[in-house]
Amino acid sequence: MVSFECDYIAGAHPEILKRLMETNMEALSGYGMDPYTESAKEKIIKACGIDTAQVEFLTGGTQTNMVVISTMLKDWEGVIAVPSGHVSIHESGAIEFTGHEVLEIPGKDGKMQADVLRDYLIRFYSDVTHDHMTFPGMVYISYPTEPGTLYSKKEMEDISAVCREYGIPLYLDGARLGYGLMSRHRDLTLHDIAELTDVFYIGGTKVGALCGEAVVFTKNNRPPHFMTSVKKRGALLAKGRLLGVQFDTLFTDDLYFKISRHAMDMAEQLKEIIREKGWEFYVDSPTNQQLILMDDDQMEKLAEHVIFDRWGVYDDKRTIVRLATSWSTTEEDLQVLRNIK
Repeated sequence: MVSFECDYIAGAHPEILKRLMETNMEALSGYGMDPYTESAKEKIIKACGIDTAQVEFLTGGTQTNMVVISTMLKDWEGVIAVPSGHVSIHESGAIEFTGHEVLEIPGKDGKMQADVLRDYLIRFYSDVTHDHMTFPGMVYISYPTEPGTLYSKKEMEDISAVCREYGIPLYLDGARLGYGLMSRHRDLTLHDIAELTDVFYIGGTKVGALCGEAVVFTKNNRPPHFMTSVKKRGALLAKGRLLGVQFDTLFTDDLYFKISRHAMDMAEQLKEIIREKGWEFYVDSPTNQQLILMDDDQMEKLAEHVIFDRWGVYDDKRTIVRLATSWSTTEEDLQVLRNIK
């Protein structure tokens, strides 16, 4: 049996484990006040190419979304997202738990559209009763999206322009950012994302780390007393070195991008296997997550050899199945899929 269930089935990249072992007995200050964390921040800022960037490390994706959104919004504000957004469906009400509402607007293929966003904001402020409503205080998108699609640079520029027009921050969830940036079909760079957003995060949990995400505030706009807010919300590690060492390793010699490129090479091969077997794509994903439609017989045959994720019900006969590659996917893993009769 091999697993294509998700992109965090393995522990951590060997280089990260090696560095954690090498630094394990060093006596270091806690809460991220150590030289490895500082080094990691400097490397990420350099990679982003934005002098005004500020970097902080948090424990996981849901905690990061909850902390960033709740610290940047005012009490009366909510965050705009499409229905398939991670904050909308897969975070157990974490945003709502902080007292903020997720304001859903229609999306297409997992992506927000600038004209739909502008129309929503126009209608909100045209409503004479809007003082009795939750104000739109932030826009949330992800790259890649939940179904694995990518924003083009033009799409990102258009969304960013709407946010600037209405004076609200644009927040990009980068849980799988490396896989999006290394897709053969992308036209966005890390620098572009840093320029066009107000805050985003670089995912580590799904891209080679044991855990952790690197939040980048791009406009010298980190909320005041941010560490205090992180601790209050339960997302601050006393042994902050764990995150610092990992990201320092990931951003040494382009390791983050190299392992992401490997995942995308594996994804392209995976897509070829899916086509060869005549399986139907649910969405044409240019990234590491491939969503396909399968009936019960097909899933039963697949389950004899492969661990996969049932992403959702498509109709009364078919289920949406997810197969995902990652930095840890091997040629041998793919061969198991090829051999399924």
